[in-house]
Parts: sequence; C-alpha cells; structure tokens
Amino acid sequence: MTTLTETEIRALNEALNDEYRAFATYEQVLADFGEVQPFNNILEAEGRHIEALRSLFARYGLSMPENPRPGKVDRYSSLQAACEAGVAAEVANAEIYERLLQSTERPDILTVFRNLHDASQQSHLPAFQRCAQGSAAGGGHRSRHRGGRE
Repeated sequence: MTTLTETEIRALNEALNDEYRAFATYEQVLADFGEVQPFNNILEAEGRHIEALRSLFARYGLSMPENPRPGKVDRYSSLQAACEAGVAAEVANAEIYERLLQSTERPDILTVFRNLHDASQQSHLPAFQRCAQGSAAGGGHRSRHRGGRE
C-alpha cells in the first residue's frame, strides 16, 4: 500500500468534509420543504461523491469519519433562500477543488477531485442558479411544501 503525504490526507479530509456539509445541508432542505428540485437530485449526487471519496480512503487505508453535520447545518426560511445558498456553496466548492487539485499528483485522487469539481460546476451550480431565478426548469417552486423554519 502506498503511503499518502500529510498534504494529500488533509486534502482528502477537506474534500470529504465539504461533501458531508453539502449532503447534510441538502438533506435538511428536503426535511424542511419536502421533495423539491433540485435538492433531491443533488442530494443523490452528493451521496455518490461521498462514495467516490470513500473508495480513496479505503484504497489508502485511511479511516473515514462519519458525517458530523446532520442537524448542525444552516436552515433557510424559504426555498428561494436555500437555492441562493446552493449557488454560493457550489461557487465555493469550485474554489476548494481548484486548490485541492494542486495537493497531489496521484492520478486516482486527481480523477476523483476533477470529477467532483466538474459535477459541481456543470450540473449542480446551473441547477441552483435556475432554482434561485425561479425557473421551472430548475425545479424548486413546483413541488409540495411541508413548511420550513419561519
């Protein structure tokens, strides 16, 4: 088994923490507002992102922490506010992955980081932008509402 550098281990943990935050946040939005687009689809994608990172943790013999964030994330007073926060989160996610891509030269880690960056920018960000603009194509406003925080 190849040993990772401390920088690579920190990068994997930072990526995992960011994916955990997104998963817990989008899960909370669904709990507050019901099965609304684009959050339900993006939540599934975040689960796949976590699994991709889990495979790297396993490959390199790293213990993978559980997600500490469920129930400890921001909540939003409206679906509109949640969509706007989703846009900001995906913009920040791009910056994180652009930096993390500089942390290693290992092809397997680079592939996962690039894939997660690209999914964020090519799929998640546009979906949240449509949602924030109130577009039916972005989903959001056409789903049942179970009520959020006031």
